[in-house]
Amino acid sequence: MKRIILAAIAVMVFGFANAQQTRFGVKGGLNLTSFAGGDYYDTKSLVGFQVGAFAEIKIIERLAIQPEVLFSTQGAKFDGGSFGDFDSKLNYINIPVLAKFYVTKQFTVEAGPQLGFLVSAKNDGRDAKDGFKSVDTGFNFGAGYNFTENVSVGLRYTVGLSNIADYDADTWEEAYDSPKNSVLALTLAYKF
Repeated sequence: MKRIILAAIAVMVFGFANAQQTRFGVKGGLNLTSFAGGDYYDTKSLVGFQVGAFAEIKIIERLAIQPEVLFSTQGAKFDGGSFGDFDSKLNYINIPVLAKFYVTKQFTVEAGPQLGFLVSAKNDGRDAKDGFKSVDTGFNFGAGYNFTENVSVGLRYTVGLSNIADYDADTWEEAYDSPKNSVLALTLAYKF
């Protein structure tokens, strides 16, 4: 296993060192967020935003690695049910690392893991950071369209992989029923 990890790191370092082109950019857009998980199927979506920066590192002509740093507002709306009525608003610093494939010069698809760090959490305006874990993991799937060499739009869905509530699941059922972030984002990006 160690050899596989070392080989993967060596390939990435070699790829970055031989990258054809690296471009930097900024992006921002709208989030449509909710919680997913067995007990959270009836939560409603909240509208939020994300803003941040990225680097697009071309590995080969049609493939790039795109690390990003994003400030993202997320959460869910609870209407009735066992939890009552309230909005749960979470702010994260998310760091996705995506493999970006150019299907054509204009159209791209992307996928990759994401690590998120909780900045703040509020339930109906009251501090609730102690009720949530400080680190979140997810996986992104998305597509983009390049209008020009500098301007593009993207649509991305982030599937939450980890329990965001501050308790450890002891059984598979508890893990399934735990809340996970679910984010659909529409963004506009500008590359320098």
